[in-house]
Amino acid sequence: MTRASLAALLGTVLLAGISLAGRAGARPAVAPELSGGTQWLNTPREAPLTLAALRGKVVLIEFWTAGCINCLNTLPWVKQWHARHQAAGLVIIGVHSPEFAHEHEEAYVRGRIGKLGIRYPVVMDNAFRIWRAYNTRFWPTMFLIDKAGRIRYTHIGEGNYNVTEATIRRLLSEPAP
Repeated sequence: MTRASLAALLGTVLLAGISLAGRAGARPAVAPELSGGTQWLNTPREAPLTLAALRGKVVLIEFWTAGCINCLNTLPWVKQWHARHQAAGLVIIGVHSPEFAHEHEEAYVRGRIGKLGIRYPVVMDNAFRIWRAYNTRFWPTMFLIDKAGRIRYTHIGEGNYNVTEATIRRLLSEPAP
């Protein structure tokens, strides 16, 4: 396979979206802690959240950047899941990992969060520490973490919203550890 055909194949796969629910029989990985962010927004007193403190809840982590069209295309779905499932125990955390220089600025991110109507917590990951801890490579990437703190679902790119929704519902219905 040539480099060009491999690049075209990768682009097609990314446009279609990739979901990884784990191999049958494989033990889900424990989710890395959310350490290394530079600023937390939309949290009480802008205090950091920890996955340890969120045990017993289902957590959706979305790596995004405000200048990414694919991220903006997924946003209505993420906001809908927040509105629909927050009362049942879903916590959504946006990890803003900047693509462009101006996206490192807190004022810019805060302004975009307000303009886009994002009501869930967002952490600025300017140094890509959280990004690297999750081995993220593309915007947007979503991780669903179960009530025991294990990664149970990963989705890269747009699409598969019905699968993500079904996984959220299934994880919410599972008993707490």
